[in-house]
Amino acid sequence: MNWLTNFVRPKIKALVGAKPDVPDNMWHKCPGCGQMLFHRDLEANLNVCTHCDHHLRLPVLKRLASLFDDAAYTRIELPKVPVDPLKFRDRKRYTDRLKEARNKTGEEDAIVVGHGKMSGVDTVIAAFNFEFMGGSMGTAVGEGIVVAAHLAVQQKAPLIVIPASGGARMQESILSLMQMPRTTVALQELSEAGLPYIVLLTDPTTGGVSASFAMLGDIHVAEPGCMIGFAGRRVIEQTVREVLPDGFQTAEYLHEHGMVDMVVSRLDLKQALGNLIHMIMVKKISGNVEPITREAIEDHLDQSDDDGALTVASGPVEQPIPDDPKPKQIKKEDD
Repeated sequence: MNWLTNFVRPKIKALVGAKPDVPDNMWHKCPGCGQMLFHRDLEANLNVCTHCDHHLRLPVLKRLASLFDDAAYTRIELPKVPVDPLKFRDRKRYTDRLKEARNKTGEEDAIVVGHGKMSGVDTVIAAFNFEFMGGSMGTAVGEGIVVAAHLAVQQKAPLIVIPASGGARMQESILSLMQMPRTTVALQELSEAGLPYIVLLTDPTTGGVSASFAMLGDIHVAEPGCMIGFAGRRVIEQTVREVLPDGFQTAEYLHEHGMVDMVVSRLDLKQALGNLIHMIMVKKISGNVEPITREAIEDHLDQSDDDGALTVASGPVEQPIPDDPKPKQIKKEDD
């Protein structure tokens, strides 16, 4: 029986019971409706569910390609910043966490800055990478926002920031919090230059990011259903000792209460943002305006009429009132 158990049975199991070699990322389950989505259909629809329109998170490079004209843009190399200046350590060393995030994403930090054309207009975009430590804001992210603002001023281009972040990076402590005023000053320079600053709020935008540059835009556009807030629901309810309404930190709720200007589907974002930029940056003249010289006016003037009015080819023109007219004296008649 050894040849049956040792040779025949393994062969039969290999032919009949072998599991097919299927990649793990072929199908994705929609968090909104629970439907299974084929990965190619999901990518073609920009990670938007084809059944319930739920917006799944979109990788940062695909987001940039979906916004720029012809998916063409140039990435900006960001300045190097000190790594782990505080020598921070919790369960792991901060340097080890950075190495893991860089190996996972292939990026140096949680922000990507690029410039290109949107609707034919030069535009600078700074987009967060949520896959890199939850898009947390450290000194490198702050440096990226500052560089993006300075580049927009140099190119006289609008700036679009796309946050997707859990807030300030705790491993950098006070240094991460200092990026809040630092980025605010950089955006003030953009405002003084008369250039538009547009914020595209995505899921999630919370913490120190939402408390600083994410809410300082001239125009705030949000994706449907994205979470926008500072603290979490449980923390707020324990602090104010009240039950908060459902969906109070969603884009739709903030739009109803005036915190967000537009809620636009990801499939329409390119056109919507392009229209905004085109309306702001491209100046149109309604008609041909030609300068009028004194000689041209004199050629059209005719001699005065008997009543003192000047006539032009298009009609009479009244003479101007003198600067210091003398009032007429009215004689009083004696009774």
